[in-house]
Amino acid sequence: MENTKNISTSRVWEHFEEICKIPRLSKLEKEIISHILEFAGKNNLEARRDEVGNVIIGKPASAGMENRKTVVLQSHLDMVGEKDPSSSHDFTRDPIILVKEGEWIHATGTTLGADCGIGIAAQLVILEDRDLIHGPIECLFTVDEESGMTGAKYLKSGFMDADIFLNLDSEDEGELFIGCAGGIDTCGTFRFETQKPGTSSQGFKIRVGGLNGGHSGDEIHKSPGNSIKVLNRFLLHATNEFRISMALADGGNMRNAIPRDAFAVFTVAEDKIEGLENYFRKFSDSIRTELKDYEPDMYLELERTDLPEKVISEQQQLVFLQTLRCIPHGVISWSETLEGIVETSTNLASVKFEETDTAIVTTSQRSSLESGKKIIADRVARCFELGGAIVEHSDGYPGWTPNPDSEILNITRLAYKDLFGQVPVVRAIHAGLECGLILEKYPGLDMLSFGPTIKGAHTPTERIHIGTTEKFWKLLLEVLYRIPEN
Repeated sequence: MENTKNISTSRVWEHFEEICKIPRLSKLEKEIISHILEFAGKNNLEARRDEVGNVIIGKPASAGMENRKTVVLQSHLDMVGEKDPSSSHDFTRDPIILVKEGEWIHATGTTLGADCGIGIAAQLVILEDRDLIHGPIECLFTVDEESGMTGAKYLKSGFMDADIFLNLDSEDEGELFIGCAGGIDTCGTFRFETQKPGTSSQGFKIRVGGLNGGHSGDEIHKSPGNSIKVLNRFLLHATNEFRISMALADGGNMRNAIPRDAFAVFTVAEDKIEGLENYFRKFSDSIRTELKDYEPDMYLELERTDLPEKVISEQQQLVFLQTLRCIPHGVISWSETLEGIVETSTNLASVKFEETDTAIVTTSQRSSLESGKKIIADRVARCFELGGAIVEHSDGYPGWTPNPDSEILNITRLAYKDLFGQVPVVRAIHAGLECGLILEKYPGLDMLSFGPTIKGAHTPTERIHIGTTEKFWKLLLEVLYRIPEN
């Protein structure tokens, strides 16, 4: 355990804090890419950037370790930008301010970016530290993981040269991941005829907020709460009972985040206002009771507002809301081979109106089975088509098939037991990792993923545990020391 003298995480946290000052939303990674390349130059390390923005930095082996297998350490450069409705944070320019609270680090009303910023920070320390003992290392930094895995998708053969691949994008310390789900997005675009609202009607705005949300892979099984689904239940009943007329709806943001907030603007005839407001109070009490064990902070608000200029035609509104009702959300099936692991799921991720005459609904599907992914994506597509929407699928990404006989798995499992006196859990993850796409280009790689404990990823409650970060760091250094000869 020759690397254990270098277990201090102080430099990891310093790099992480510096990373948090740099804007790095998906597809807007220009500044963080520049930061990584400048870092390589300052440390006299060879760096290359490919056409899509992926960066790889090589570091020679320590003296006496030149004959060890080459290891690639990999993290993604981008982050999810989610914030509380009351936050004025601008992810394109404002730094993320770190707050220490007990054993956790979090941000102030926004996502933290520990997914995957802490992996980036760990890589930078390994690259700059001349005292660490290790074989040849390459550090790969990929782009646009959160919104499409573009970096991994367009990574070319020959860009890296390694035998072992360590992905640093996992979020449960003490667990080693050897497989992940594949995924695809399914979107529906609705076109509406519009009309002017009735002259004797009142405008209203309804808001649903305060739900837990979360990562649509890791946390899809933890709560039935989805702000769009809750909002739609109210709107559909109000359409049938009070003949409301919708002007717009908005909910969710990222394809891989369960929506936390949603709102809609609509009108109702003045003689139906009292009935509508009474129903809202009953609905609000009922839904909070229904979800109280899962969504204790959920709230619903209804307020009068100005009359919108246009509303959707009555029949198209009904079909649109019925379509949202039919689109599934949540766990579709559980794995029969890996206990407690979701096999297939789908996330109703966002609804966005472009003016009053167009709405785009985004969903994402995941499955550890390629056939399962296609079946649930087709089911969602059929719902869209029955509702008259134009359907589009993303290219998707493959899953990563577990290899329980992996050499790097055995090395890491033994290192963990030696360091901490416990045997780590070995499992697959329902979230999507870039490993499946990269394995397509480099089929001979021996892969593993691990990381510290991160909670609330893709939500403003995102936080990283300090103690598990030190364990993650210590394990990473020990694994690098134990890499076998080539």
